[in-house]
Amino acid sequence: MLQAHSLYAYLPAADIQRARKFYEQKLGFKPGREVAGGVEYDFAGKTGCFLYPTPNAGTSKASQAFWQVDDVKREVAELKARGVQFEHYDLPGMQAERDTGGDTYTGGGARTAWFKDSEGNILAIVQNLEGTRA
Repeated sequence: MLQAHSLYAYLPAADIQRARKFYEQKLGFKPGREVAGGVEYDFAGKTGCFLYPTPNAGTSKASQAFWQVDDVKREVAELKARGVQFEHYDLPGMQAERDTGGDTYTGGGARTAWFKDSEGNILAIVQNLEGTRA
Protein backbone atom coordinates (compact mmCIF):
# COMPACT_ATOMS: atom_id res chain seq x y z
CA MET A 1 0.00 0.00 0.00
CA LEU A 2 2.18 2.85 1.22
CA GLN A 3 5.26 1.49 -0.52
CA ALA A 4 3.60 2.17 -3.88
CA HIS A 5 3.73 5.93 -3.18
CA SER A 6 6.48 8.56 -2.99
CA LEU A 7 7.99 9.26 0.41
CA TYR A 8 8.86 12.77 1.54
CA ALA A 9 11.12 13.82 4.40
CA TYR A 10 10.27 16.51 6.93
CA LEU A 11 13.17 18.81 7.75
CA PRO A 12 12.59 20.94 10.85
CA ALA A 13 13.88 24.52 11.06
CA ALA A 14 14.02 26.77 14.11
CA ASP A 15 14.75 29.72 11.78
CA ILE A 16 13.14 29.11 8.40
CA GLN A 17 14.97 31.98 6.65
CA ARG A 18 18.37 30.81 7.89
CA ALA A 19 17.51 27.25 6.87
CA ARG A 20 16.33 28.33 3.41
CA LYS A 21 19.59 30.21 2.90
CA PHE A 22 21.51 27.02 3.76
CA TYR A 23 19.46 24.73 1.52
CA GLU A 24 19.13 27.14 -1.39
CA GLN A 25 22.59 28.72 -1.37
CA LYS A 26 24.90 26.05 0.06
CA LEU A 27 23.10 22.98 -1.30
CA GLY A 28 21.69 24.65 -4.41
CA PHE A 29 18.06 23.55 -3.92
CA LYS A 30 15.35 25.22 -5.98
CA PRO A 31 12.39 26.17 -3.77
CA GLY A 32 8.96 24.89 -4.67
CA ARG A 33 5.60 25.69 -3.20
CA GLU A 34 5.47 27.60 0.08
CA VAL A 35 3.02 26.05 2.55
CA ALA A 36 2.20 26.86 6.19
CA GLY A 37 5.36 28.93 6.68
CA GLY A 38 7.58 26.24 5.13
CA VAL A 39 8.79 25.34 1.67
CA GLU A 40 8.79 22.20 -0.46
CA TYR A 41 11.81 20.98 -2.42
CA ASP A 42 11.42 18.38 -5.17
CA PHE A 43 14.03 15.76 -6.02
CA ALA A 44 14.50 12.97 -8.54
CA GLY A 45 12.14 10.02 -8.67
CA LYS A 46 9.12 11.99 -7.47
CA THR A 47 10.64 12.42 -4.00
CA GLY A 48 11.14 15.57 -1.98
CA CYS A 49 11.18 17.20 1.40
CA PHE A 50 9.27 19.81 3.33
CA LEU A 51 11.28 22.35 5.32
CA TYR A 52 9.01 23.57 8.08
CA PRO A 53 9.24 25.88 11.09
CA THR A 54 9.38 24.28 14.54
CA PRO A 55 11.28 24.89 17.79
CA ASN A 56 12.24 21.17 17.77
CA ALA A 57 14.78 21.47 14.96
CA GLY A 58 18.15 19.84 15.53
CA THR A 59 17.03 17.75 18.50
CA SER A 60 17.39 14.34 16.84
CA LYS A 61 20.73 12.57 17.20
CA ALA A 62 19.95 10.41 14.17
CA SER A 63 20.01 11.24 10.47
CA GLN A 64 16.88 13.02 9.23
CA ALA A 65 17.29 12.07 5.57
CA PHE A 66 19.82 10.85 3.00
CA TRP A 67 20.40 11.22 -0.70
CA GLN A 68 21.33 8.15 -2.75
CA VAL A 69 24.14 9.30 -5.10
CA ASP A 70 26.47 7.74 -7.67
CA ASP A 71 29.69 9.25 -6.27
CA VAL A 72 29.89 10.37 -2.63
CA LYS A 73 33.44 11.69 -2.97
CA ARG A 74 32.41 13.98 -5.86
CA GLU A 75 29.39 15.23 -3.89
CA VAL A 76 31.53 15.84 -0.80
CA ALA A 77 34.05 17.85 -2.84
CA GLU A 78 31.27 19.98 -4.37
CA LEU A 79 29.58 20.58 -1.02
CA LYS A 80 32.88 21.42 0.70
CA ALA A 81 33.52 23.99 -2.03
CA ARG A 82 30.17 25.56 -1.07
CA GLY A 83 31.19 25.70 2.61
CA VAL A 84 29.47 22.58 3.95
CA GLN A 85 31.34 20.97 6.85
CA PHE A 86 31.20 17.21 7.32
CA GLU A 87 30.73 15.30 10.54
CA HIS A 88 33.22 12.74 11.83
CA TYR A 89 31.88 9.78 13.78
CA ASP A 90 33.35 6.71 15.43
CA LEU A 91 30.89 4.07 14.25
CA PRO A 92 31.31 0.31 14.53
CA GLY A 93 31.89 -1.28 11.13
CA MET A 94 32.60 2.06 9.42
CA GLN A 95 36.09 3.02 8.26
CA ALA A 96 36.99 6.69 7.71
CA GLU A 97 38.64 7.26 4.32
CA ARG A 98 41.90 9.17 4.58
CA ASP A 99 41.83 10.56 1.03
CA THR A 100 38.82 12.73 1.98
CA GLY A 101 40.24 13.85 5.31
CA GLY A 102 37.92 11.46 7.12
CA ASP A 103 34.81 13.09 5.64
CA THR A 104 33.66 9.86 3.97
CA TYR A 105 33.25 6.39 5.46
CA THR A 106 32.91 2.90 4.04
CA GLY A 107 31.17 -0.02 5.64
CA GLY A 108 28.14 -2.20 5.23
CA GLY A 109 28.40 -2.07 1.45
CA ALA A 110 28.15 1.70 1.23
CA ARG A 111 30.22 4.87 1.19
CA THR A 112 28.63 7.57 3.36
CA ALA A 113 29.20 11.15 4.46
CA TRP A 114 27.23 13.09 7.06
CA PHE A 115 26.75 16.82 7.55
CA LYS A 116 24.51 19.08 9.59
CA ASP A 117 22.29 21.78 8.17
CA SER A 118 22.03 25.27 9.66
CA GLU A 119 19.45 23.96 12.16
CA GLY A 120 21.54 21.08 13.51
CA ASN A 121 19.72 18.35 11.57
CA ILE A 122 21.96 15.46 10.52
CA LEU A 123 21.81 14.64 6.80
CA ALA A 124 23.70 12.04 4.79
CA ILE A 125 24.77 11.20 1.28
CA VAL A 126 25.14 7.51 0.48
CA GLN A 127 26.72 5.59 -2.39
CA ASN A 128 25.94 1.93 -2.69
CA LEU A 129 29.09 -0.11 -3.31
CA GLU A 130 27.40 -3.48 -3.85
CA GLY A 131 24.90 -2.90 -6.66
CA THR A 132 21.71 -2.45 -4.60
CA ARG A 133 20.31 0.44 -2.61
CA ALA A 134 22.07 1.27 0.64
